[in-house]
Amino acid sequence: MHVIWAPQAKKDFWSNIDYLEAEWSEKVAFNFIEKVNSTITLLQNDNVLFIKTNYKSVYKIVITKHISLFYRINNNNLELLRFWNNFQSPEKFKL
Repeated sequence: MHVIWAPQAKKDFWSNIDYLEAEWSEKVAFNFIEKVNSTITLLQNDNVLFIKTNYKSVYKIVITKHISLFYRINNNNLELLRFWNNFQSPEKFKL
């Protein structure tokens, strides 16, 4: 399965890493990266879907208690859409 990063997903991902390095540590940022990589591998290799959202064909998986990944599987593509901070207001969420 081919992984496609939406521009907003890339922005979210790097913003989270910058935050973790600045406020926590390089180790915490590295652990986040490892969890994201493991999650992507799981989604690529296992034919599973996680939490259905109100958006058509969009699913959510929790990466950490603070951050969830919103994604869609379309044909043979895994589209990463957003890395969302779970403590933000849901009204701010946009795809």
